[in-house]
Amino acid sequence: MATQQHDVVVAGAGPAGSSAAWWLARAGLDVLVLEKSHFPREKVCGDGLTPRGVAALSAMGVDVSATADWQRHRGLRVHGGGQVVEVDWPRLARWPSGGLIRTRADLDAQLARHAVAAGADIRFGVTVTEPLLDDAGRVCGVRTADGEEHRAALVVSAEGLSGRLAKAIGLTRRTDLPLGVAVRQYLPTPRTHDPYLDISFDLTAQGPDAASMPGYGWFFPMGDGTANVGFGLLDTRYAGEDDTRTVYRRWIASLPASWGIDPESPGTPLRGAGLPTSLSRRPAYTRGLLLVGDSAGTVNPFNGEGISYAMETARTASEVVLAALAAPAGPAREAVLRRYPERLRAEFGAHHRLGALFLKGLARPELVRFATAHGLKRPAAVSVALRLMGNLSDGRDGDAVDRALDVLHRLTPSR
Repeated sequence: MATQQHDVVVAGAGPAGSSAAWWLARAGLDVLVLEKSHFPREKVCGDGLTPRGVAALSAMGVDVSATADWQRHRGLRVHGGGQVVEVDWPRLARWPSGGLIRTRADLDAQLARHAVAAGADIRFGVTVTEPLLDDAGRVCGVRTADGEEHRAALVVSAEGLSGRLAKAIGLTRRTDLPLGVAVRQYLPTPRTHDPYLDISFDLTAQGPDAASMPGYGWFFPMGDGTANVGFGLLDTRYAGEDDTRTVYRRWIASLPASWGIDPESPGTPLRGAGLPTSLSRRPAYTRGLLLVGDSAGTVNPFNGEGISYAMETARTASEVVLAALAAPAGPAREAVLRRYPERLRAEFGAHHRLGALFLKGLARPELVRFATAHGLKRPAAVSVALRLMGNLSDGRDGDAVDRALDVLHRLTPSR
């Protein structure tokens, strides 16, 4: 049985794992990434990147200028209560003013190549089975299905919702916090270059009612003759009697011809995935193991956005790892590492708490009907809601809306 030594081992090469690998390898560390799949591979996702995601890519020097690879979008087209409004992404100093679309198969493969170019070693088709523990019970590496052992000063779990390494040391997802689920498929459409992303809260012909499942449907144009079409239930605790796939099929069959979708057309199979939110696996660091992205439960509960936060938490974790490895091994290093969960709570905790309140409101059909029927008549109000839900603000340095959102976040407990 072979044993190899590295500075950091990363489990998973999705956006979180590859981003962490890029930041760490760029700083000169010996980074090994172990990925169970072979790329490119399909990944269930909406494929949409908000301005937060664009900013995270830009911070890593990823070239998003090639129009053949990236489909650009300028904002959202929101449907609800018989109303439709188009709202552009806000123009802010801190964030780009546009979003991007790209399949996860392409995006993840590019990010993995980017990490390799920075010096990371990525090995595909390697399944991590369990953590290696030292005599003190600290994670000191991983064991793989082929019997190899890879030891490291620190291990990063970017395994997604499954979080095998975290579970092995007792870190399970908190079931009292929101867990979403989404289904999607690719369907042919003539609207493949539409500059707006469609979001619909009208999931039945009569709009939200007591029998409808709280959530939203989407239509994201891919620029290749297809659209990513799906339905997201953001909190399974508020699920109705029907399952997610039934709600999706009923919704898509009710859409008018103007949407450019034929639900009977030959599309890809309908696939689903979980959406872990609210920093639901805690703590995000313990005993030599750091959790990033979905492993830590960082999906935005307002909208199900996960890619952006996967890349952002990977960068934060990498900063902590670099600072920790620069400190002497022992209590000084541990003190640095224990700051990682605190940084995540400071950055995202209040937003997730507000998102949990939003989900409670989304579960009340009469409230959704009122908010969409009246709110969508006021584009300025929708723009403010878009900033809040997308976590897009210049904070205290911004305009009156940004300053109000900053106060709201600071008044909301982050735990």
